[in-house]
Amino acid sequence: MGCFGSSKKSSKRSERNHHKDASKIRKTLAGTSDQTQLCSDSTKVSPYRDVNNEGGVVVGKEEDQLALDVKGLNLDDQPAGKKAQTFTFEELKVATGNFRSDCFLGEGGFGKVFKGSLEKLDQVVAIKQLDRNGAQGIREFAVEVLTLSLADHPNLVKLIGFCAEGDQRLLVYEYMPLGSLEDHLHDLSFGKKPLDWNTRMKIAAGAARGLEYLHDRMKPPVIYRDLKCSNILLGEDYQPKLSDFGLAKVGPSGDNTHVSTRVMGTYGYCAPDYAMTGQLTFKSDIYSFGVVLLELITGRKAIDSTKDRKDQNLVGWARPLFKDRKNFPKMVDPLLQGQYPVRGLYQALAIAAMCVQEQPNMRPVVSDVVLALNFLAASKYDPNSPSSSSRRRNTSFHRDGDDEEKRPDLLKETESEVSS
Repeated sequence: MGCFGSSKKSSKRSERNHHKDASKIRKTLAGTSDQTQLCSDSTKVSPYRDVNNEGGVVVGKEEDQLALDVKGLNLDDQPAGKKAQTFTFEELKVATGNFRSDCFLGEGGFGKVFKGSLEKLDQVVAIKQLDRNGAQGIREFAVEVLTLSLADHPNLVKLIGFCAEGDQRLLVYEYMPLGSLEDHLHDLSFGKKPLDWNTRMKIAAGAARGLEYLHDRMKPPVIYRDLKCSNILLGEDYQPKLSDFGLAKVGPSGDNTHVSTRVMGTYGYCAPDYAMTGQLTFKSDIYSFGVVLLELITGRKAIDSTKDRKDQNLVGWARPLFKDRKNFPKMVDPLLQGQYPVRGLYQALAIAAMCVQEQPNMRPVVSDVVLALNFLAASKYDPNSPSSSSRRRNTSFHRDGDDEEKRPDLLKETESEVSS
């Protein structure tokens, strides 16, 4: 009862169900309309239902089938700790005390999120109650259930189960006690400690590993389409996990270079090439990741209407500064109070600059980003070290003697960029 409990760990799923569910997710994620819509400010940028010639919403058979797809997921033969469970609406009402205010965690474009305790699982969970009149329709609900039922990675949030009862649509996730990355970067409450440099690099590397799993290891490969700070949730010790997969889409395969689809995402994070053409690629996610990395380094928002007009867009503000490394110290988050490694800052900013290149073919692949950020995250910065002053030109990293040989190629490229 109420909002408290304890957590349990999950186990491996069977390979047979993995392939069967992969077929289902390919059909559902590939089924999105090719209609194109422009990005809107800080919201999902898509209608959630098709519209007929008379302007009416098309409902009925298609949505009924999608609901059946969700309910028909054959997850019963999976190990008990891993399978997505179905819950009744009454069970989730009880878990949250009838969605009472002291269990409320937050609200996004798709609905409200509550903390709850599932008595039969003895587990604290987060329950997202989708707004029945909001932006997320049956298709997005089905996509999220299918994606997370298939996925298994420490940097992706785990789906415990769902409810598709009548017109109620609820998703039940593992509870992430530290909230979202956005909560720790922007508009900090008085007395709240800002993230230090090491934690920021740890979060960046973990988020990149989650994205790498979607791009390179999921079968079929998935384009996230909604990577942003509010969708990176933080567990104990700031372990990052990607969440909110309602906009995910199967990526191009074979000789195809892109997927043509309506434009969806969040203003400020949406790659300009995708926003203009509707041609979605894996590099669209790389652009969004570059924006998140810039937010981690600078502490600025992707879009900040309180700034001067020319500085409101984070990428637009950063691009002129990328041209001269003498500007790099001006870009770092003031809340770090000078506690950062100069070389690490240069490398992190150079990686971000590569990710937000206007031309998608100039952006790195996610595996290279992961290698580079893993290296930066492992190179611990010690602010108490005599050699760690950010005002000196040194590495401020603890490295073994042979670490220089282990540096990823992308970092070597960044160093050639910042030293030119």
